[in-house]
Amino acid sequence: MLDDSFDHVVVIGASLAGLRACETLREGGFAGRITLVGAEREVPYDRPPLSKKVLAGEWETERVRLRKAEEFESLQLDLRLGVRATALDTGRRTLTLDDGASLTFDGLVIATGAAPRRLPGQPSLDGVVELRTMADSTDLRDRIAGGTARLTVIGAGFIGLEAAATARTLGCEVTVLEGAPSPLIRGLGVEMGAAVASVHGRHGVDLRCGVQVAGIVGEGGRVTGVQLADGSVIESDVVLVGVGVAPVTEWLDGSGLTLRDGIVCDATLNVGVPGVYAAGDCARWPNGAFAGFDDEEMRVEHWTNAAEQGAAAASNLLAVARGEQPTPFVSVPFFWSDQFDSRIQFVGRAHGDDQVHVFAGSTDGAFAALYGHEGRLRGVLGVSMPRMVMPFRALLAAGASWDDALAKAAALTAPA
Repeated sequence: MLDDSFDHVVVIGASLAGLRACETLREGGFAGRITLVGAEREVPYDRPPLSKKVLAGEWETERVRLRKAEEFESLQLDLRLGVRATALDTGRRTLTLDDGASLTFDGLVIATGAAPRRLPGQPSLDGVVELRTMADSTDLRDRIAGGTARLTVIGAGFIGLEAAATARTLGCEVTVLEGAPSPLIRGLGVEMGAAVASVHGRHGVDLRCGVQVAGIVGEGGRVTGVQLADGSVIESDVVLVGVGVAPVTEWLDGSGLTLRDGIVCDATLNVGVPGVYAAGDCARWPNGAFAGFDDEEMRVEHWTNAAEQGAAAASNLLAVARGEQPTPFVSVPFFWSDQFDSRIQFVGRAHGDDQVHVFAGSTDGAFAALYGHEGRLRGVLGVSMPRMVMPFRALLAAGASWDDALAKAAALTAPA
């Protein structure tokens, strides 16, 4: 049973992870005050459609709200939207906001997510955009709506490629620039990244890898193109900078928390301070599902992880407040991406030196592949083959061997 003195929980981040934390607190019987702090002036919404259905103009923004108005209201939250956290005092258990307010808490869940990285010397020109928020999506939507814009995307990651596919489907002339030798290297590795991104070439996207951007150029305050290291200029009406994201943790400098490409947590998502937890894109924790791998400590930027971690952080916060043992958060990452007519799904992790085995289909179209490292299964990729991917999530959670994975693949592809 919760002590009467445990009365106020603050959740920083009006995101998927933050919302799931609030819901879990109520589902777990917490009847006290919950304050939800969000940097945007929006109630929680779903981000994946921002680069697809919303960007294409097929969905109105209201459709991506994560909960109906009545469901959200039932949580009885003290909403502080359009406000950023600026400092955390763990000794006094207080949080300072940029509107001058100070909140004292009994429990805290930090779910501040991540923000787009910028290019060195990136100019402030009309037409140079990013894609992270609802406002970003609607701005870019309006710029490409007619299908006549020349769009250049800097960075061939998932968000950049999704936006490229959407713009190309609308009829835009699209160029994607990537400094690495292959797209999607961080998520899929060189060989599979190239195979997955080949769908863009088949649909008329000019995808260039191994190129270096010298700068973004403009005239009269408006972007006109992207200059490459060889001096050539790609004429552009819109430039989308998609060179990855960084966890929003700079406001925690001086707080005493350990920051290392995210907020370093223990296995239960606790940040080293009683009653303080982190979840979502900003959390870095030792994931027991990958014990023994060199990336056991990880930070994951995917929808499923945010939802699961938000709930787990809140559950552990309540458990400790009741005098119970918290539960380590163990999870197999899962993400998906829709690009043109391909649905890309991945469970687990991928590294450049992984052993890769295509066990179904062909890399010219739909296929599925296993990723292994030192005799163990580490990940599974599927392109338009959903039934070949999800059965492996349980195997990955169990630390399956490479031989076990090959046997499972053989069973899935065996003639009926």
